[in-house]
Amino acid sequence: MSTLALNIDMRGKPAVIIGGGAVALRKLRNLLTAGALVRVVAANICPEIDALMVSGALTARVGGYVESDLDNAFLVIAVTDNADVNKQICADARTRGILVAVADDPATGDCTFPAVLRRGDLEIAVSTGGRSPTFAVDVRDRIAGHIGHEYGIILDRLAAEREKLLTNGSSSTYNTQVLRSLASRLLDQFTERKESLP
Repeated sequence: MSTLALNIDMRGKPAVIIGGGAVALRKLRNLLTAGALVRVVAANICPEIDALMVSGALTARVGGYVESDLDNAFLVIAVTDNADVNKQICADARTRGILVAVADDPATGDCTFPAVLRRGDLEIAVSTGGRSPTFAVDVRDRIAGHIGHEYGIILDRLAAEREKLLTNGSSSTYNTQVLRSLASRLLDQFTERKESLP
C-alpha cells in the first residue's frame, strides 16, 4: 500500500480507540504522548488503561461499540478482537469523514502507525504500510543503534541557528547552505568523539 508520510499535530484533537487490550494500550500511549484527547470504548479494559482512566489521562466507556462513539472524533482506531466490528467501525468512520486505523486489517483503514525512533525532537518513522508492524519495529531498532542521542542535540543547535538566520532576513538558499554545512560539521564532530572513546 502506497501512503503519504505525514506528521499530524494531535494536541487537543479528539481520538477514539475502540478496544481495550494490549494493542489498544500501545496506540493509546502514542496518542497521549502526542497530546490527543483520548476516549476508549471497550467491553473489557486492561488494567493499564483503567489506571490511566483513573488518573484522568483519558475518558472511557465500558461497553460494546455503537456508532455514536465516533461523535466529534478526529481519529478513530479500531482494535477490537472482532474483525466484523472493526469493519463496521471503519465503515461508520468513513461515512462521517473521520480518519480511521484498523489494527487487524490496516489496508481497510486510512492510516497506520509507524514504528518511531525519537532523539529529542528528531523523529524517524519506519512504516511497512501495515504489512508487517514487527518488521518496522526491528528496522527502527537497528537504526537506533546508529542514530544516538547526539542527533537530538545537533537538531537543537541547528534549530537555534536557523532561528537566527530567519531573523536576519537571509535568503532561503543561503540559509540552507549554512545549515547543511553546520549539520555536516556537527555530525563529523560527534562521530570523531565516538570513535576516540576507549
